[in-house]
Amino acid sequence: MAENAHVEPIERATGRTWDTWLRFMAGIGAPGLDHRTIALRVSEELAGTVDNPGWWAQSVTVAYERHIGRRVPGQRADGTFETSVSRSTKLGMRELMDAWVEFAADDREVLDLVAADARVGGTEKRMTWRTKAADGSSVLVTSEPGKDGSASIVATRSGLASPEANAEAKARWSAIVNRFLESV
Repeated sequence: MAENAHVEPIERATGRTWDTWLRFMAGIGAPGLDHRTIALRVSEELAGTVDNPGWWAQSVTVAYERHIGRRVPGQRADGTFETSVSRSTKLGMRELMDAWVEFAADDREVLDLVAADARVGGTEKRMTWRTKAADGSSVLVTSEPGKDGSASIVATRSGLASPEANAEAKARWSAIVNRFLESV
């Protein structure tokens, strides 16, 4: 398969070749099943064999759906698109989120992009800043713990209508995140 890069981690984690997964999919009638049903069957198959079988089930299912042409990179099961931009920082998780909230409140491009007030929340594992964009898509910026008390910023845009909108959102959020990191 020419696009092996996205199946190689699956093969390593599950201990099964992609051809083995394709035979499994044929055996369960996956072409006639929806995403949720396929993922459930894969999760059941992986139970007790890998850490986090639900996550790997999603990975296997998405790779399979790409393989059969049901979805393209960035496309979600509902047909919309999602993209993320992630950068590591030297800031702590709370410090990073506080800096993002301040930046987002003053950044003209962020303000032009969002259509609603952002909600900020979180736990000791992840802090979030979420809102809706003017086009109805969702915007989620998270501060996630890294090594040695540092954190990463992850900006995710979900619910985009097309691959072109997805590519534009990725470029736009890359620029926003880079500008933010230059400011801290």
